[in-house]
Amino acid sequence: MMDRQVRNKVVEMLLDVKKGIEYIKASSQAAMLQECIAALQPIAMVCKEHLSNERYAVYSEIFDGMISAIVRSDQEQFTIQELEEVCELCTALLEFTTNALKNEKEIKKEIVFLPYKASMWDSLESIWKAAIEDKAHCNTYVVPIPYCDRNPDQTAREWHCEANLFPKQVPVLDYRVVDLEKMHPDVIFIHYPYDGTNIVTSIDSDYHSVKLKKYTNLLMYVPYYATSGGMGEGQVMCKAYENVDYIVVQAEKICKCFDPSIPAEKLLPLGSPKFDRVVQICAHPPEPPKSWRNQIQGKKVYFYNTSLTGMLEDTKNFLQKMEYVFRCFLDREDVCLIWRPHPLMMATFKSMRPEFLPEYERLRTWFREYSIGIYDDTPDIDQTIALSDVYIGDTGTSVTSLFGIAGKPLFVLNNRIHALPDEYDWRGEFIQGFLPSGQDEWLVTGHNHLYHAADGHHYVHYCDLSRYTSAFYYQTVIPFEGKLYVCPLQARDILVIENHRVVKRIALQYQIEQPGAFAGAYRIGDYIFLLPFRYPAIVRYDLVNDCVDYITGCNEVFVQNVQGEWRMGGNAVWGDKLLLASPQGETILAIDSRSLQVKKIDLMVVNPGGCMVMVADGDEIWLLPYIGSEILCWNPSIGQSRIYDGFPDGFQCRQMPFGYVCEERPFSMAAFNANQVILSPYWGNMFVCLDKKTGQMQEWSSPVPPSTEMPKDYFFTVASGIFVRPMHENVYRFFDAFRRRLYDISLCSKECREVDITLDRTELAQHEAGFSELSEWCRYGCEETAINSLQDLLDGTLKGKPFNRDKQLEVFSEIAANFDGTCGEKIYQFVIQKLVRKGSRK
Repeated sequence: MMDRQVRNKVVEMLLDVKKGIEYIKASSQAAMLQECIAALQPIAMVCKEHLSNERYAVYSEIFDGMISAIVRSDQEQFTIQELEEVCELCTALLEFTTNALKNEKEIKKEIVFLPYKASMWDSLESIWKAAIEDKAHCNTYVVPIPYCDRNPDQTAREWHCEANLFPKQVPVLDYRVVDLEKMHPDVIFIHYPYDGTNIVTSIDSDYHSVKLKKYTNLLMYVPYYATSGGMGEGQVMCKAYENVDYIVVQAEKICKCFDPSIPAEKLLPLGSPKFDRVVQICAHPPEPPKSWRNQIQGKKVYFYNTSLTGMLEDTKNFLQKMEYVFRCFLDREDVCLIWRPHPLMMATFKSMRPEFLPEYERLRTWFREYSIGIYDDTPDIDQTIALSDVYIGDTGTSVTSLFGIAGKPLFVLNNRIHALPDEYDWRGEFIQGFLPSGQDEWLVTGHNHLYHAADGHHYVHYCDLSRYTSAFYYQTVIPFEGKLYVCPLQARDILVIENHRVVKRIALQYQIEQPGAFAGAYRIGDYIFLLPFRYPAIVRYDLVNDCVDYITGCNEVFVQNVQGEWRMGGNAVWGDKLLLASPQGETILAIDSRSLQVKKIDLMVVNPGGCMVMVADGDEIWLLPYIGSEILCWNPSIGQSRIYDGFPDGFQCRQMPFGYVCEERPFSMAAFNANQVILSPYWGNMFVCLDKKTGQMQEWSSPVPPSTEMPKDYFFTVASGIFVRPMHENVYRFFDAFRRRLYDISLCSKECREVDITLDRTELAQHEAGFSELSEWCRYGCEETAINSLQDLLDGTLKGKPFNRDKQLEVFSEIAANFDGTCGEKIYQFVIQKLVRKGSRK
């Protein structure tokens, strides 16, 4: 194989010979032909040295022909015309040879890797290894590129280049001496996809994909992360996707998570090089660093991961969780905690959460000064994984997938839990709420169990609903002719249950991969309607004829992205129609439950607050706002609307769970008593009574007042409470979300009776999952709950199924192609074959 630089030099020499031939032709200086022969001989020798006999034979024949023609012209004393003909022949042969060399298949490929953070090198390393081992056919270069941390105003705060942090066995080039435009490598690999749109870090603009694609024949993006089954919205569509030739994807299943505008042929489901590294290093664990050995020796090692996603999602709870974890490990001699913050944690605090930085630094200092564990800021995460026994942390990170592929247990922490559970904390997890449908006797838990209360509200386990034990796959239960129809939230099927078991799964079309498929369900006559959130259609299931219909083209009206947040408008059943409102604006869809005819209605009023909750009361439909104080009453029969405005003095909203004052989501539901409308608070700080006639609003002193605290630990909620439904005249059932308690409240007398919700805690523990398949987006592990605490993990007293390594590897194989350690080799072979097919030419 010939190096490209050698090929380029040979081409230059051939062009020089060509210029000489052209000069001879123009000047008729036949004597100079001998100089051409002298110049062709070393060119032929270089080709012979670097090319195979088969390929050299092609060029040798051309060179021999030119030399023979030149010698003959010299010996036979050609005329000027004959000399010109020889020169023209030589010129044609030289042009043919030059073009042949430019497209020569035996030229070594040149591959450049452009990593920016040394800690993310594992996303490229196994591809580099495959290339470096093929020295006969490939020249490989690693060029660490500069990046900066950003200030909150997006200006550059500090520039870095981590070339000195790469492994010693990886030779790196100084980016300042590499001219990619001039070099024009065959392939460039990148793992930064944002092209300046990331608000935490940014690479130098010289290395944005829009420029790099001009400097190479093949631009490849390999994700710097790995996933346990899902994909964050920030990765669905990135700037670089438009410019790269291919995106390496870790499994076929993950391809469906990308934006549909990305051509399917651009996605390569070949696996993740990150898995190659962790599989190989866990098979042969390294010696721990000397400074770690005394702390690790003879102890079970727990890897504590703090992710950027967990921190940004809820920074206050994230920091409280850190302190709780540290206290659980403090002074324990039988275990060792390795804390590894995300490499960009400090930069992200400074850029996006500067007000919380002092508390983070306090916790970090405490951890290190009191030797609570090992603080790991080494660039090689895989070595730490190989030295660890158990993962603890949230799921918003690719580290879970690395532990999953390594076959090591994952204990998934809940960042909102900051204390050990007490006797009654099971209520916070088991009782999530009750639906206005009135089917209190059936309760679906977040762990996908169905419970039944045959007498009052004492619940007993009825059956399991899913192989997955987390993520609220189902919610609404609809009884019909002796069977139960359980409707999905995350799932994409309707369950039919009879005699304590699932007898049928009604599969739905459009098998989307993202979580959040549905938001709820209604029964209207003989039909079940599923309300989509991320699912692309409204679904109607015919209970009598057992068939499914899909209503498309409506979602954009009632599911919208408002200021970066996906919101769904209020909805209700009115007669035989399903009503769906816009979360911003004045539009309502009315869908006939029988004909599926869709009517779009403009209320013809200004409603800037949109509709969050819709409640039907006889001929009137009440629309409660997402933002602001305007409440809309609409009578669809006569097409009239009235706006009520003016909250009582002292009314305010506090966002949950963060607690800041806002004007959003004031109310959760409306209850009706003659000419009064009683509004239960969502984020509001009081119940409000609205007089229909006068329009006056005043505080309604509820016997179950809203909590003045924010939710915490096992009783997390995003709402204060909700009127569930009317029980009988003037009496409504109310669910207090803070306390997870149910009450019957008289709207007239304000008398209140608690509906006692009971459950055998022993039975609850018997059905605790333990280590199991959690969801499609977190494949396997054990969750921190009121039954299985972090202390239970450390003490070895977890309830439920024990860890099963073979099962974990089996389920993780569903989201990891080539996870036997061959992903990098497969990617390398793909690009080489692609270059051979398309031709590699500067």
